Amino acid sequence: MNVLDLIASGARKLTDAGVAFGHGTTNAHDEAAWLVLWRLGLPLDDLDSVAARAVTPEQAHAVNDLIAQRIATRKPAAYLTQEAWLQGVSFYIDERAIVPRSFIAELLADGSIDPWLGAHTRRVLDLCTGNGSLAVIAALAWPEVSVDGADLSPQALEVARINIERHQLRDRVHLHISDGLSALPGPYDLILCNPPYVNAASMAALPAEYQAEPTLALAGGTDGMDFIRPLLRDAAARMTEHAVLVLEIGNERAHFEAAFPRLEAVWLDTSAGEEQVLLITREALLTP
Repeated sequence: MNVLDLIASGARKLTDAGVAFGHGTTNAHDEAAWLVLWRLGLPLDDLDSVAARAVTPEQAHAVNDLIAQRIATRKPAAYLTQEAWLQGVSFYIDERAIVPRSFIAELLADGSIDPWLGAHTRRVLDLCTGNGSLAVIAALAWPEVSVDGADLSPQALEVARINIERHQLRDRVHLHISDGLSALPGPYDLILCNPPYVNAASMAALPAEYQAEPTLALAGGTDGMDFIRPLLRDAAARMTEHAVLVLEIGNERAHFEAAFPRLEAVWLDTSAGEEQVLLITREALLTP
């Protein structure tokens, strides 16, 4: 048996068990490849070079145990490996924080929001920072900015602190415990926010893998807008004149537009389309 055989076998087991994906992979083959390569200590980004490598019975047994754990616990693979990747950047993760997967990371990496930024962009806030991934990526993308990462969960901030240390950013990324914007006077030139936005009906139907994550990071109330309403009410007072807010709302665009029918927003293109992330200027937030 070689590495590719072991991946194929693992993919079949994951498929037969009906596990759910979405925490770094979208299908059984990629999930199995991740778990196999991680357990064998092989590079995660170069399957072709090791696909034909023989595996020992002991190695196969270790991999099969990990696949069985994935199936039995229904935990996202990232919790089992304690590592997640976002835009090529590695992050530590465990059950104290949501698995990082924000589409905002794409926009930071590809420069999509750069037209709204400029020399004035010096202070950035990553609200609902979770494991700190967007704060880290923002700091890596813009070496001249200072970044605040804020979250209501002390446990999530413990994980974020690990990642800030891991990427040697403690001098530029500062963590705060805050219920929304309440403990954050600002002002900020850019606010990034991937908040809890899943509506109540969707929460009730989530697969077990998502239920393994902190509910605090997911549940957004009846229409998913419970966190977003006070955020949009209070954000302008924490923003500089030319600041913008970049907000991720997942599949809740209809609920967002119903809640804020007169708000002028720019919908940004991501790998999942133009329904996931929007940009709002301070001026728009102040317009009645």
